[in-house]
This record gives sequence, structure tokens and C-alpha cells, in this order.
Amino acid sequence: MPRFASIDIGTNSVLLLVADRQPDGRFQAVVERAEITRLGRGVDTSRVLSSDGMEATLSVLVAFANEARELGAEAIAVSATSAARDAKNGADFIAAAKARADVTVEIIPGEMEAQLSFAAVAQDFASEAAGPLLVVDIGGGSTEFIYGNDAGTVAFRHSFDVGAVRLTERYVRTDPLSREERGAIESHLRDTFSALPPPPPASMLVGVAGTVTTLYALQHQMATYDAEAVHGGTLSRGELDALTDRLCALPLDARRALPGLQPKRADVIPAGALILREAVKALGLDACRVSDRGLRWGLLAHRFGSGSSS
Repeated sequence: MPRFASIDIGTNSVLLLVADRQPDGRFQAVVERAEITRLGRGVDTSRVLSSDGMEATLSVLVAFANEARELGAEAIAVSATSAARDAKNGADFIAAAKARADVTVEIIPGEMEAQLSFAAVAQDFASEAAGPLLVVDIGGGSTEFIYGNDAGTVAFRHSFDVGAVRLTERYVRTDPLSREERGAIESHLRDTFSALPPPPPASMLVGVAGTVTTLYALQHQMATYDAEAVHGGTLSRGELDALTDRLCALPLDARRALPGLQPKRADVIPAGALILREAVKALGLDACRVSDRGLRWGLLAHRFGSGSSS
């Protein structure tokens, strides 16, 4: 059966998915990998991709592209999101990716990022939802909200320039966060999310991307990440409140040692937790379901699904 790959280059991490397209059009994963490279370090202030961030990301991109080809992928779709959108030298990164990894990186707009993430979530969760499906996609540089209607199509989508890396760089100067720093982040998020329309009755919220899956892994103290156990899980508002308070109070070294948390994500996870907590509050909901399948899955279906040109 045909095999394809997608690579999602985010502000904080790079994710690889190699999958076989089944006869029914669904994809079955062969390999999934993720590496934190922090492409977007400093972009919020400088609007320039740093040489360190670019080099770390390009090295992983080369390795991921080579692995996909070795596994027999017929084609590779590569997307870049918030950091590459914001940076003045995004074109330099695209040129380097072509030269070193022989891939074409598409810098996708926030609205398309939202739509692809929603498509990935709807594939697995739409049948469970008693009403409309809501998706929150928390990245390093931006957070996307998508509302689906009862027919499963997108009724509202918006990308906000708040992400775990961006807010950490903008507000955090002490270890652990001071009360004032946490308050400033919360205030900014409340102001930002006040633009969200009220969700329809009986809506189910699903969170995607590394912040959300990490918070679930932390809640359940997963020494080894288990995607099958994470996918479809639930974080209650009470759990989010307690987890956010704990992460904001712990110093960086203590966070790095927590089971379920990648050490490279430890510096930005308090801001990520605050984003999810404030999102759930802004939507007036009691819980958030967890999806391990985000943009990379939506991109794969968009580019190589049975209805595509490939």
C-alpha cells in the first residue's frame, strides 16, 4: 500500500509521521518521532530565526527526511508554522531546507494550521462528541482555536499569537515564576481569549500538540511516553488547576526531573499550562480531551489522502 510522510516544523519542536494509506483512505502510522529544536527562540523580539535554532532544526529535518525515504515514503509534505511565519529570514530557512534535506517547506498561515489540526481531531473524536467539536492547538508561538458544527465542518477558526515559547520569552525572568509574572501572563491570555465567541451548547473540547500531551503525561506520571494511553485521555479543569499551580511553583531543575516531562520542554511548560487552563476557562468548559494526533496528521491527509492528487 502507498506510504507517505509529513514533517511539522513548529516553533518549539519538529515532528515526523510516516504512514501507510489504507484502502479505506485512513492512515496507519509506521513511525512517529519528535525532537525539540526551538526554531523560534528569540523570534518574538528579534523577528529573526537564530543561527542556533536553524541549525538544530535543519539537522533534525535532514535526519527525519532521510528516515522517511529509507522507510519507502513516496513523498514528504513539510510544513512550518508560527516562527517561520513571523521571521524576516524565513526564506533563508526554506532555501537551506531544500539544499540540505531536499524537501520543500511550506510556511502555512495560521488559519490553515487551524483547519488541518481540526481535520486530524475530527477523524478520531467527531463520533464521540454529543454536540459540536472544539479544538485548541497550543504551539510554541501561536495557539489556534477551531469550532466545528454538528455536521463536522469548521464554523470558526482563529490563530492567536500566544504560545508557550513566546509567552515564556516575553514575561518570565525569574525561577520559578513570580506571582507578578504569572499574573501578567494570565491577564494577557484573558484579554486575548475574550475575543472568542461563546462555544455552542454540548461542545467537546479536544487539545492537541506537545503542551497538551505533556500535561496529560505529567498528570499520570508517565516515565515513558505512551501515545496510545495519551490519545483519547481527559484532563479535568480541577486537574489543570492543580497541575498549573504546581508547575508554576516549581523551579526549573525540579521540573526537569518530573516523570512525563521532556527536560527540554521544562522551561516553557508553565506558560503552556497557563494557556490551556485559561482556554478552558474562557470557553466555560469543565474538561479537555487529549489528542496525540495533530497538524502532521491533518497535513498528511490533506496532501496524500485518497481525495488528493497524489
